[in-house]
Amino acid sequence: MSVDRIARARRCVVITRPAGEAQRLAALIREAGGEPLLFPVIEILDPADAVPLEETIARLDTFDLAIFISPSAVEKAMTRISTRRALPTGLRCAAIGPGGARALAHFGVAKVIVPDEHAPSHDSESLLATGYLQNVHGKRIVIFRGDGGRELLRDTLAARGAYVQTVACYRRALPALDPAPLLQAWGHGAVAAVIITSSEGLRNLCTIVGEAGKSHLRETTLVAPHPRIAESAHALGLQRVLVSGAGDEALAQTVARQVFAASG
Repeated sequence: MSVDRIARARRCVVITRPAGEAQRLAALIREAGGEPLLFPVIEILDPADAVPLEETIARLDTFDLAIFISPSAVEKAMTRISTRRALPTGLRCAAIGPGGARALAHFGVAKVIVPDEHAPSHDSESLLATGYLQNVHGKRIVIFRGDGGRELLRDTLAARGAYVQTVACYRRALPALDPAPLLQAWGHGAVAAVIITSSEGLRNLCTIVGEAGKSHLRETTLVAPHPRIAESAHALGLQRVLVSGAGDEALAQTVARQVFAASG
């Protein structure tokens, strides 16, 4: 987006999701009358060691369920899987939320276990509450995820009697991102809100924009899908946070109803 367009927008909404995961949300922001500024604060890279992933793909037939922790996990894992083999017909697939389910649909996986559509959030807790995951004793489950992260899903499924293996299909990195477009947007008073979808992304954003950007952040409304991210923002001294609830629609609706409506 050009500097002139930024200056005219006044309803610029910064979307900090990784590249490739922001298009649908950007379209919803446009429909709501906003101007999305894509500013991906997490770079998704291949795993440093791909051998465990390749070995897991080779023996997918031994698993009953594959859980994909994010759209990035779907993209990275399924791209490798599709170049080597077909998914076993008896393998069920699960995703944390509708974004992961849509990503799986792009690879031809139609029946996906996801949290209930009325779940307050799309996270490990919501997936663990689904009917299928209540009785997994003796099941063999593989979790495709990034490096690190929470262990709640693995530990809870193991406690329920499942054999659980986690495998990293990508790693997250701090991108070499030029903060100038965002700083210019702030300088023109055009930024109405910043959408933050992970605590790691928020920390990266603060690093990328530096102290000058953090002063702008303190005066900008942040919109987050989960209270855990809001808590991270508060710990960083950022108090203007709205919690939207899960999903792209909820994020866009919160921007429209609580940010744009308040500004007139």
